[in-house]
Amino acid sequence: MPRVRVVLVEPKNEGNVGAVARAMKNFGAADLALVRSCPLGGEARKRAMHGSDILEGATHANSFAEAVRGSDLLVGTSGIDTRSEKRFARISVGARDLAARVAPMRGTVTVAFGREDFGLSEEELAECDLLVTIPAAEEYPILNLSHAATVVLYELFAARAGRRPRREASGFEKEKLHEAFAALLEATDYPAHKRARTKVMFRRLVGRSVPSKWEFHALMGVLQRATKRIRRLERGA
Repeated sequence: MPRVRVVLVEPKNEGNVGAVARAMKNFGAADLALVRSCPLGGEARKRAMHGSDILEGATHANSFAEAVRGSDLLVGTSGIDTRSEKRFARISVGARDLAARVAPMRGTVTVAFGREDFGLSEEELAECDLLVTIPAAEEYPILNLSHAATVVLYELFAARAGRRPRREASGFEKEKLHEAFAALLEATDYPAHKRARTKVMFRRLVGRSVPSKWEFHALMGVLQRATKRIRRLERGA
């Protein structure tokens, strides 16, 4: 089963941070990272209850990149969802679907929750392998930070029971895959103004598929072989 890391980006309410720590204790997660957090005091400890050790052991980071470093799968959360392919960066999966995909994994799955007022920034979302949202009533679809974390952590915990692990591609291997894809875009002279969006689309696709090591090596071989052949033909011409 994967190790779950929870990242809270610039939380403004210490009670929310404490409640997230309590939910983590409930559902077997112990790795909490806080990015530029509000001060934590008595309210946070009160809300954490038996999760106070998670609260006390939380790491404090100055940037999103620092907090998510070492992740094998980086999951962003958002209250905004779309089915439009033109806004593919916002296409998400549900919390239960996410849990089913990552249950056989090993390594570190990082779930990042954004600010209480406007969530994760577009730049932070672009770094994520996968986006998850929680369906809610149209009249009030945005969940409280700690409630959203509780739902996601519950689904991750419930899905892990009885699942057999498999050998997934690591975060390092997937970054190499993204580098190979970028090299292929360059070798094929793919339109420069489309490359950034296409790279994000590919990152989402890989994130949703949770590739195994065998799948990683097979796809890596195809991308590298295609890039090398194109460059050889260019040199010959």
